[in-house]
Amino acid sequence: MASASSAHPLDPLSKDEIGAVNGILRADGRIGDASRFVSITLKEPPKAVVQVFSDGPVPDREAFVVLREPRRRATYEAVVSLTRGSVTAWRHVPGAQPALTEAEFRACEETVRADARWQAALRRRGVTDFSLAVVDSWTVGCRGPADERRSRRLVHALTFVRTGPRDNPYARPVEGLRALVDLDEMTVLEVADEDGPPLPPHAGNYAADLIARDDNWTTVTAPGPALRPLDITQPEGPSFTVDGHAVSWWKWRLRLGFTPREGLVLHRVGFMDAGRERPVLYRASLSEIFTPYADPGLVHRHKAAFDEGEYGAGFVVNSLEPGCDCLGEIRYVDVVVHDDHGAPVTLPRAICLHEEDVGVGWKHTDFRTGEVETRRQRRLVVSSFAVLGNYQYGYFWYFCLDGTIEFQIKLTGMVSTGAAGPDAPPRCGTLLAPGLYAPNHQHFFNVRLDMCVDGNENAVHEVDAERLPQGEDNPEGGAWVARRTLLADEAAAQRLACPATGRFWLITNPAVRNRLGEPVAYKLVPGATALPQVRDDASAHRRAAFAFKHLWVTAYDPGQLFAAGAYPNQHPGDGLPAYAAADRPLDGTDLVVWHTFGDHHVVRPEDWPVMPVTTVGFQLKPFGFFDGNPALDVPPPRPHCSREHRRESRQ
Repeated sequence: MASASSAHPLDPLSKDEIGAVNGILRADGRIGDASRFVSITLKEPPKAVVQVFSDGPVPDREAFVVLREPRRRATYEAVVSLTRGSVTAWRHVPGAQPALTEAEFRACEETVRADARWQAALRRRGVTDFSLAVVDSWTVGCRGPADERRSRRLVHALTFVRTGPRDNPYARPVEGLRALVDLDEMTVLEVADEDGPPLPPHAGNYAADLIARDDNWTTVTAPGPALRPLDITQPEGPSFTVDGHAVSWWKWRLRLGFTPREGLVLHRVGFMDAGRERPVLYRASLSEIFTPYADPGLVHRHKAAFDEGEYGAGFVVNSLEPGCDCLGEIRYVDVVVHDDHGAPVTLPRAICLHEEDVGVGWKHTDFRTGEVETRRQRRLVVSSFAVLGNYQYGYFWYFCLDGTIEFQIKLTGMVSTGAAGPDAPPRCGTLLAPGLYAPNHQHFFNVRLDMCVDGNENAVHEVDAERLPQGEDNPEGGAWVARRTLLADEAAAQRLACPATGRFWLITNPAVRNRLGEPVAYKLVPGATALPQVRDDASAHRRAAFAFKHLWVTAYDPGQLFAAGAYPNQHPGDGLPAYAAADRPLDGTDLVVWHTFGDHHVVRPEDWPVMPVTTVGFQLKPFGFFDGNPALDVPPPRPHCSREHRRESRQ
């Protein structure tokens, strides 16, 4: 039976439920000891069921499971009913290569270390203590539908060398060495070994007790001047409440979700207005991360990672620490994932909730009377950090008093590195230290926004500034209009950002009007971004086609969750182009907005040895959704901005 902890249909699977899924599948008899559990996640009930749910019995709790059978070289999907205690669906997915698992990573490293060809390559480079070598697994991509490698589960194994157990391995990459590993057989198929530059001579440490080493490439030799304490205190506690997975703050209401692939997911985001909860988003998540590298060298040219679909961001979240990742009155939420054998694993403090003061929210001074009114802006922060190899990505959702929703990715961690000879400066990268460089690369993030702006019947308009011709009705030539263009179908709704015209996209509900008679709406405001620089005929162009448009809009389909498709690993190309090929109508219908944004990363020396946070993202802002400023009734800050205090100070 469903766990008693499941009080809502969208609650993530609990520890007991994941254990039950494992037991039901094993009792069913279709999996064996060698089976690898790639993903166990909630199979979300139909939207129509969830939207009418209030209290009472939870509908049938189901789990969606992805399994890899290495002996059969096969991938399977299963649906398990926890309510009925049975497997209700089972299918083989021909040709699918699911995301890599943690056990495969670890086994790959040990397999490569034991290979005589790899050991000989390290000896030629003067490395004899193989325990200090670190092996990272990178997916191999796909050359096209006829790629003969697709039947095998492959990774490229790249090597780095520490000089001690806590040393930063990325300071000493082994250039010109690449192993090809079959993860189903767990064997090294080939070792490519080209002549290359020697290991870089300097360490690249960043931990406080290691940065003073004589061989460390840094000008920091001692801790910096002391910083006085900066404490965030809320003596009366935070203004938000967390009840299970339901969150209430100010006028916002939302539910927290989590999947092994996406990580943090938000459900049922709405705003209380005149005693009624008005929906804005049904479901919001980061659906894919694509990171292509620009270096044509042996160990770099295949790097074009799909960090969610090929690796899984939910398995690798940090346990967040007070005072480090969040400040103030904090509430943490644990999440439950699973290991390769399907056993539940609890990740403590995976999601952090806290409030931030972010300056003035609104202000006006009446210069005639001297009256001043000021309100502070505050926001609820819902965050999580994924550790995807050398990089760390912070997912930060912000909810503001004025109805704005903002999503930011905070990029930090370690850049991917290569070795460079003294007479061969990097052509497609930046020198970081003697003999060490980082290739040019890009990060593209696609967020899936299942919109529900005051209901499911939505439409999307593209809005551009358009100058009017000079004439009698525009004598100075300065007039312009905000031109709206309806994106009426999926073929039309594949768009690029355009800063020159201030382009944004308006998600409206044509059936709901505000007091001025206009459709209620939220606008999507893109941030700074770029386009992928891979050639049109490159395999990465086909595989990451979603990244070549900043906006896609598709008709709602519960099975279309991922911008690069369900199984991008070693796949020639899927996802949004396939979804949009149906060219379904979009005017006044249940729709999904997909927004791609990114970071164009020409690495700086200042990004080494650990990268300062870079932030990219977008905003959703109300546009006629309210009849006026929804933060007008924010109380004045106490006590300095109260009228009484100002009156007393003038006297």
